[in-house]
Amino acid sequence: MPKMKTKSSCKKRFKVTASGRVKAGQAGKRHGMIKRTNKFLRNARGTTLLSEPDAKIVKSMMPYNR
Repeated sequence: MPKMKTKSSCKKRFKVTASGRVKAGQAGKRHGMIKRTNKFLRNARGTTLLSEPDAKIVKSMMPYNR
């Protein structure tokens, strides 16, 4: 069988943790920071774990990252 391909966009944007959860950067911080609340900006630092339905989609695009 030939190797399965990994989506390049997914391998650049997501990491899979040891327990199998999918880690991603926080959304909503590209522009328009003036209108965002300080609480939103504080909570949107660093990375977050995707929900299970979203993680399932990402994992299907990264077959060898499990």
